[in-house]
Amino acid sequence: MPSTPEDSLQQGLRNRRQVLGADWVAQSVDNANSLNVEFQRMITRYAWDGIWSRPGLERRTRRIMVLAITASMGRWEEFELHIRTGLLADPADPDAAALDLPTIQEVLLQTAVYAGVPAGNTGMAVVMKVLRELDRLPPKVDFFAPAAGSAP
Repeated sequence: MPSTPEDSLQQGLRNRRQVLGADWVAQSVDNANSLNVEFQRMITRYAWDGIWSRPGLERRTRRIMVLAITASMGRWEEFELHIRTGLLADPADPDAAALDLPTIQEVLLQTAVYAGVPAGNTGMAVVMKVLRELDRLPPKVDFFAPAAGSAP
């Protein structure tokens, strides 16, 4: 762990850039004002350094947890942010915490069971919106065709 508040702020900014992308973080920093600057500094130190720097979980696992928790709580703006930045992240960089569609599907299936079908349904709608915006819609399938791996 960094030893000073300034070290923690800088490490938090590095983590934030790796996970959310430099453009998103630059936008947040550029939008700092006398009302929100201390909040931005606090979440950068506390969440993005204090939590995201911890060795106990890989960053991808942390992002998956963020998705499940934000969907469960109906925090759709944060859910969408992590969907978008996870899909755009470099899969070869483990610090970027990239996401793929099978992982997102599993997160939403489990969220629907434990947090309710409306949370899973809204989560799926948000994911589809982001995929549409990124021009990465998944291929259509026949609803009535047997699922892959299912028994005949």
